[in-house]
Amino acid sequence: MLVGAMVNEKPTYTTVGAGGCACLEPVLCVSLKNTHYITEGIAQTGYFSVNIPGVALVKEVDFCGIVSGRDVDKSDLFTPIFDAAGQAPMIQECPLNFLCKVCDSKEIRGFTMFFGDIVAAFADEDCVTEGQPDPIKIDPIIMMALRYCSLEGVVGRPFTEGKTLEIYAD
Repeated sequence: MLVGAMVNEKPTYTTVGAGGCACLEPVLCVSLKNTHYITEGIAQTGYFSVNIPGVALVKEVDFCGIVSGRDVDKSDLFTPIFDAAGQAPMIQECPLNFLCKVCDSKEIRGFTMFFGDIVAAFADEDCVTEGQPDPIKIDPIIMMALRYCSLEGVVGRPFTEGKTLEIYAD
């Protein structure tokens, strides 16, 4: 997943492999290293977005995981969208987006796990079937065993794909 937040009044994003549903209520969780640039923004604003990318974004997803927002401005990498609250950038290019308001956090071994109440959710209409997000149409990226996979097979390698983006060389 890609997590978005505002840091110093600019959108920034990071790739997160440790996160998901926290309970039976509409609460998502993301685990971020305390030293990550985006962690500061979430702690300051109290909001984050969870964006589910399709496989077409594998290079951008990897890039966001290997480059720090402290060193590279990632604000123009995606088209940010905001709901009425306007507290965290969601990613227009991702077929599924959630805006979360931090309801709790827990520090453990150099990481902070943020728990967020889902306050807004958006789905690309082309990726919905009978009113529900359709995983086949979303074609999400799944990271497993040091591979990026689609629902059909391997689509790339972590810490490699992002280095092929032009912005990486800048």
